[in-house]
Amino acid sequence: MTVLVGSLNPGKVQPVRDVFAVLFPELEVSGAAVPSGVRDQPVGVGETRQGAVNRARRAARLPGATWGVGLEGGVRVERGRGWLFGVVAAARAGDGLLLTARTAELPVPEAALPSVLSGEELGGVMDELLGTHDLKRGAGTVGALTGGLVTRPAVWAQALALALALALHPGFYPSVHAARTNVR
Repeated sequence: MTVLVGSLNPGKVQPVRDVFAVLFPELEVSGAAVPSGVRDQPVGVGETRQGAVNRARRAARLPGATWGVGLEGGVRVERGRGWLFGVVAAARAGDGLLLTARTAELPVPEAALPSVLSGEELGGVMDELLGTHDLKRGAGTVGALTGGLVTRPAVWAQALALALALALHPGFYPSVHAARTNVR
């Protein structure tokens, strides 16, 4: 029984492993390269959510998957300011249960927003601004800007735990469990 994360990025796979080790310790977690079906840097809540859902569903369809998990980082723009956030989706193989949650948000540095809105990935833009390398595979922009107090893996783990609460307590969320579609 396996949880497949729709990414090979260790900054995404490890928090999923940490959460499932506590909530479903019998499941092993590994990464799988699956496409998000959205831009490399999604803009807006809808596109970001779609990327996470696509990754989760595609991972759940792979052989041996019990769950597929998608984590997609996005930027939303409101009144000329950018906000970094993420969406986590967990799709249970077989019965099609799909659970999603959003992460906390962080203002995108003003110097980075024009590049992001022109199609560049925030991680690369921040590497250039901060003089770092492959920030998105570690503490992330959130880790760099909070002095390590809040890290990208910690934010992903929190959002995944929030999404999985609905699987842990199905009696409290009957409409979510009734609305399932087949993932396979």
